[in-house]
Amino acid sequence: MIDAARRVSRTHRRELAFGVAVASAAVLVAGDPHRAHALAPRCPVKLLTGLDCPACGGLRLTHDLVHGDVRAAVHDNAFLLLSGPLLAAIAWRGVAAERPGGLEPVPPRVAYALAAGAMVWMLVRNLPGWRLRPIVRD
Repeated sequence: MIDAARRVSRTHRRELAFGVAVASAAVLVAGDPHRAHALAPRCPVKLLTGLDCPACGGLRLTHDLVHGDVRAAVHDNAFLLLSGPLLAAIAWRGVAAERPGGLEPVPPRVAYALAAGAMVWMLVRNLPGWRLRPIVRD
């Protein structure tokens, strides 16, 4: 199995990633993850514990941003909305660090700080009376 994965060329991986991105974008534009019976994956943490995890609302957030509804995006996941650019920069830097002569890898303390922030966000967003609840449309 590992040999088969190695044989897949970089071009094929890019084509596959592009295809997945286009299909995902089509689902976000055409569908509405705010609806109870939307074609969207369910969060395993939410299913098992009933609690919103740090990433819960990410699909709704992306849908809202694509449709220009920033208010609903804040309600869906304020932490992910604010930390998204940082996460993208960390991911880009991680990829660039693998190239010869590339950037230095992300310091572990940055990743730990972001993970700690995500855990605090999970606690805060599950407090009774928290006002930033996802907007659900039926």
